[in-house]
Amino acid sequence: MPLQDRLLDCTDAQKRAEAIAKAAEVVRDGKILVLPTDTVYGVGADAFDVVAVAMVLAAKHRGREMPPPVLVPDARTVDGLAIEVPMYARILMRQFWPGPLTLVLRSQPSLHWDLGETNGTVALRMPDDEVALAVLAEVGPMAVTSANVTGRPAATTGQEALDQLGGAVAVYLDDGARTGGAPSTIVDCTAQEPVVLRVGALDAARIRAVLGTTVLHDAPFAGSAAEEGAGPPPEPVEEAHVSPVAEQPTASALDGLRPSGVVVPGGAVRTVEP
Repeated sequence: MPLQDRLLDCTDAQKRAEAIAKAAEVVRDGKILVLPTDTVYGVGADAFDVVAVAMVLAAKHRGREMPPPVLVPDARTVDGLAIEVPMYARILMRQFWPGPLTLVLRSQPSLHWDLGETNGTVALRMPDDEVALAVLAEVGPMAVTSANVTGRPAATTGQEALDQLGGAVAVYLDDGARTGGAPSTIVDCTAQEPVVLRVGALDAARIRAVLGTTVLHDAPFAGSAAEEGAGPPPEPVEEAHVSPVAEQPTASALDGLRPSGVVVPGGAVRTVEP
């Protein structure tokens, strides 16, 4: 099949239904898919297919040290993927999902998946995008990261993703341009009180407004990339990194848990007791 034929139109209602059916078939066959989200385009695969997840990382020229977050079709899916989900996290899901909020939780230890070096955690989000949710409803949780080769701009159209990822992807769903706005806000929910790991489209004040007496903490490196001295802005993508890997040490040599898909500077890791 010519590469251009892999780009399927989702802007027309009838074509969208056919394209989503084809996308679901591709994911079930263990191949990788590009799909739109409420930020930019993402590339992903069945979160439980170890080879397919490795193919996603290979397509991006990325290693296991930056595992992809997992997109879910609804909040009910969370209890099958995470354990010890605190009530404040459930409140945040009820208030802000679908939307630009990624929650870092303890991963279910019984699951047979391999997202990379997650250190026992998983980053979960329910995107606010009709096409993405339709695909997720068909295939279940997907490991999804930005549809671009690492170091290059995140794709805002299906064609841009095709130009970068080419034959590594089986199907590209094109639903028009995505704005490439602010990335999701990331909150660590692995301890008794939540910690903001990255401020994105959802500001901390809105989160605090729904938490009542629960204290929302700011990690030492949390903040908007637009703030003076904050350094280069993160890509507005599904992958939950704080800044380019080369500019931040990983937490692989540190004790405690490193949130999935988040590059954590030294001294900024919240230790989680066994």
